[in-house]
Amino acid sequence: TSSASSLDTSAQCQDNNGQTQSTRWDEQQKVFALEQLCGVFRVDLGQMRSLRLFFSDEACTCGQLVVASRESQYKIFHFHHGGLDKLSEVFQQWKYCTETHLKDQQLTDERMCMQFSIRRPKLPSSETHPEENAYKRLDVSAWLHHLNESGQVEEEYKLQKAIFFGGIDISIRGEVWPFLLHYYSYESTSEEREALRLQKRKEYFEIQEKRLSMTAEEQKDFWRKVQFTVDKDVVRTDRSNQFFRGENNPNVETMRRILLNYAVFNPTIGYSQGMSDLVAPLLAEVLDESDTFWCFVGLMQNTIFISSPRDEDMEKQLMYLRELLRLMHPRFYQHLSSLGEDGLQMLFCHRWILLCFKREFPDAEALRMWEACWAHYQTDYFHLFICVAIVVIYGDDVIEQQLATDQMLLHFSNLAMHMNGELVLRKARSLLYQFHLLPRIPCSLHDLCKLCGTGMWDSGFIPAVECSGHHPESESCPYGGLVEVSSPKPGSEGKRGLKTRDVFAFRK
Repeated sequence: TSSASSLDTSAQCQDNNGQTQSTRWDEQQKVFALEQLCGVFRVDLGQMRSLRLFFSDEACTCGQLVVASRESQYKIFHFHHGGLDKLSEVFQQWKYCTETHLKDQQLTDERMCMQFSIRRPKLPSSETHPEENAYKRLDVSAWLHHLNESGQVEEEYKLQKAIFFGGIDISIRGEVWPFLLHYYSYESTSEEREALRLQKRKEYFEIQEKRLSMTAEEQKDFWRKVQFTVDKDVVRTDRSNQFFRGENNPNVETMRRILLNYAVFNPTIGYSQGMSDLVAPLLAEVLDESDTFWCFVGLMQNTIFISSPRDEDMEKQLMYLRELLRLMHPRFYQHLSSLGEDGLQMLFCHRWILLCFKREFPDAEALRMWEACWAHYQTDYFHLFICVAIVVIYGDDVIEQQLATDQMLLHFSNLAMHMNGELVLRKARSLLYQFHLLPRIPCSLHDLCKLCGTGMWDSGFIPAVECSGHHPESESCPYGGLVEVSSPKPGSEGKRGLKTRDVFAFRK
């Protein structure tokens, strides 16, 4: 007998009321058990705040459906083998799923407040870097083409550009990454690199010997400040990676030694949580313990894209990011400003910067982002353009629903590991290109244009710099920015002009 017929019978026969209630209770318990064991749940989509479809393949059949409730609770459905396109067609015909954008229209009927949008993994040509498809992944053949007979990289800039757009094939990462991380010099020959490895291996084991020969009191202090935290972190870092999987895996112990030795090598920084997330991929690709250690040293010393334990470093990154959002996504920046100081702290992106997007994207996509950042093509701060790209692509809910600070944090946290990394990278490269074309930039982004290598404006075009704020330690803009002043010319009362204080110089 079906449950529907049981309900009909109970309506006709009051004597069976107790049995029917028992049947309902049993059914509810079964549903509850399914929810607990299998993640099965029921939801009234008509009562939800928003539906977002994120396609992850070029054919637009696979991807994620993200459902957000009015209480900022999220459910994410994964379509690995197609079918999301069919669901998209159904939603587009549903009266509660009219695609809406706050800038286009305001919906007054509360029952029609469902926000619905579709994100496809293609960017319009106007939003794509003109050289986006000009480079393939750097494989063995292409890598050897960049080396001369002595093993030197002939044109550093061309190699950086190729890596920035195409990435590095996994088979040669262990050979190329040491160049990007300043372990090897681009000008070094094959023989010089081998001699360097031998020298650095000796230095590495001297550092380890220093750690192992600590006095009992020094060991106690080291355990309390460093080793206790390292021991906790390494056993839970990247254990799903085959390289670190399994009990008593010797690679986990190697990672532990590298981190402990680094704390001895650089006691000022020591160890902070998150460093294991940076060392693990290096060790999995470079393999050699000593080489991995010195690559990690290069990462911490020579790039801005690091896990920094200092608050002033993070604040500097956030200041640049706020200015980039103000330029490139003013609606999102206005929403942050409306939330006051809490909003402008942008807590939702702290993990992006500290852990280099490693918790936001699958390993393959996160490492592609690392390589693009390590290439230092046109900017040392490409990771901030990646942050802006994430906000541009996945931040619609924040603006349209006017999410508060905690809801904003929850929104982006729930999207971790469910965003399209390749789409984000393409958008970030496009944003960098757009920044390159700006006729003027705010002085607050002056240092964003300083590079350790070839400059952003190699064509000879240098944008004007506009003073964008108060400089308490200087009477004038320290970056030589243009300042708005009243024009003294007759007939121009009320108009504003721009005055140049100093020549703005970029470090080439």
